[in-house]
Amino acid sequence: MRLPIPKLKAILRYFGTHTNQRFLGKTKLMKLFYFLDFTHIKKYAAPVTFDHYVNLEHGPIPSTILNLINEAIEDLDHSILSDAVSFEKVDGIDMFRLKPLREFSTKDEKYFTQSELETLRAVCNRFGDKNTKFVEDVSHKEAPWKETGFLDSIPYTLATHDEDCLVTEEEIELAMSL
Repeated sequence: MRLPIPKLKAILRYFGTHTNQRFLGKTKLMKLFYFLDFTHIKKYAAPVTFDHYVNLEHGPIPSTILNLINEAIEDLDHSILSDAVSFEKVDGIDMFRLKPLREFSTKDEKYFTQSELETLRAVCNRFGDKNTKFVEDVSHKEAPWKETGFLDSIPYTLATHDEDCLVTEEEIELAMSL
């Protein structure tokens, strides 16, 4: 993953600020990262996070980001995310809800290109008020999840197998090599 930690924190703040927090547990959060990366790659040939994606039962997940989120849930005081977010256990269900410690602001925008900000907006507009099951179901309709098996790595080039992809495998491979 080539994502600087300050940029990861800004993405978490963005998702926490621009989605319905009632539905913003770890599973939905992982799908928002998936849609951020794969929506951006389908249009611009490069992901936002450059994380490594894996096929899991509930859809594709960014492996390094998942590990950082799990560390924050298990021991926030010693997490590198402790100054950006917290997680609260939701009574009666197996969910840890993300809570940004402050809202996304203009000072966070410096970490993003214009296309990345547009993609963040588009992902939150599309999924911000949707529950986890809805977002999960949409991720299961995408080629990167459908064309890989459980625990398989998901190459970014599989985005080209979706109808809405505007770039070629070669363009993605070039962007990934830079």
